[in-house]
Amino acid sequence: MIPLKDDNPSQLTPLVNYGLIVACVLAFLWQMTLGPQGGQRAVYALGAIPATLLGDAELPPDIAIVSPWATVITSMFLHGGILHLLGNMLYLWIFGDNVEDSMGHVRFIVFYVLCGIAAVFAQALPDPSSQVPMIGASGAISGVLGAYLLLFPHARILVLIPLGFIMHSTRLPAMWVLLLWFGLQFLSSAMQGPGSGGVAFRAHIGGFIAGLVLIPLFKHRNVRLLNPLR
Repeated sequence: MIPLKDDNPSQLTPLVNYGLIVACVLAFLWQMTLGPQGGQRAVYALGAIPATLLGDAELPPDIAIVSPWATVITSMFLHGGILHLLGNMLYLWIFGDNVEDSMGHVRFIVFYVLCGIAAVFAQALPDPSSQVPMIGASGAISGVLGAYLLLFPHARILVLIPLGFIMHSTRLPAMWVLLLWFGLQFLSSAMQGPGSGGVAFRAHIGGFIAGLVLIPLFKHRNVRLLNPLR
């Protein structure tokens, strides 16, 4: 199921949301200029690696261009491929504007970064010796999804559902779209072997839960949770 748009116009121009999308796209274009080998070095240099973040492992001096703690932030702007980037930016484009609208520009960037940090540690803490670098905005965006679920569960989301060779479009409540998404992350995490690479499902779960926890603290006072009018 692929979300395409929501029927939930925002009142505030989502400048931060636009900026995050542009930053991720520019970072990806920079990665592409490095070539395969240089791109791989960038992933290890700027991705969050549990073993260097939580353990005693160290990168070679020519790769360790930033502190391991700084990679908690830098990792949010790198992506492993065009589909990785497009998928993340699609979700941020659809859901980020309304979450930014609910709290304002400054609070939104702080909220986004905190969700991303929570996602990194949700992935790293269960396997602190892992040397697999984590990259991608999906952990922080998962926090945006968690916030959207509490803010606008009744908003209608236009989704594309593949039925064999036929693509069917329909509108579903955001509650069902996002709960299904979260359930898939949870199931995929349970099926994923320890220490394996690939998709960081624990980061998605951690970011989503962080969004649920943080949104009551970050939203404007006049913004209702579980808005029944959407």
